[in-house]
Amino acid sequence: MIEATDSRSTLLYRSDTFRQKLLAANVTQVVVVVAPWPVFSEDLLNRCLIAAEHAGAKSAIVLNKSDLPESAAALERLAPYPALGYEVVPLSAMHDAAALEPRLAGHTSVLVGESGMGKSTIVNRLVPDARAATREVSRHLEAGRHTTTSARLYHLNADTHIVDAPGIQAFGLQHLDRHDLAHAFVEFRPLIGQCRFSDCRHLKEPDCAIARAVAARAISERRLRIYRRLLEEAERS
Repeated sequence: MIEATDSRSTLLYRSDTFRQKLLAANVTQVVVVVAPWPVFSEDLLNRCLIAAEHAGAKSAIVLNKSDLPESAAALERLAPYPALGYEVVPLSAMHDAAALEPRLAGHTSVLVGESGMGKSTIVNRLVPDARAATREVSRHLEAGRHTTTSARLYHLNADTHIVDAPGIQAFGLQHLDRHDLAHAFVEFRPLIGQCRFSDCRHLKEPDCAIARAVAARAISERRLRIYRRLLEEAERS
């Protein structure tokens, strides 16, 4: 018998025009797992980080399979993120995942990312009796295959928990309006409200504070392009 319900502290979910997909509730941290091979989608990485910011959860990035020769190129792609406050943790979960343990301590973390990045392998390394299903990644297809079909919570200790979520190939953000989207870019926040126009969308409006910051190289042009693409996508739907 259910006698009472508590409100959610956080809710991580994705959405498109037709539906929402809930990933995890009451998590304090989102850990986006990427790998040098199969080559990860930076678009998907940014969408996960944006959804986490909107949910009010901390974020970190794990570069799994860091023993592969392609890892140097992957680390170069991830180089801008620590300056935004997103720690990048390289590890090879097939051998050891201890480097991730300090980042997880005291948190309820959800592991998200594309199929084939090694999320379940990380869980098995951290929780030896988890027996999370894993599969080999196809070199021919250059893509992972779904093995985790539903989210599952594991307990590392009394204060530390991880959720292994199914692999995702798309992460819709239809539940974010333009104000939510701008605030989800952490480097934009100090400049919001400083544009000439109070309703500035940071697209082509004159005297946009964020565009000025990009011109001064205080904000990455690549991140502004990502924001504009996501806003235009939202406004088309």
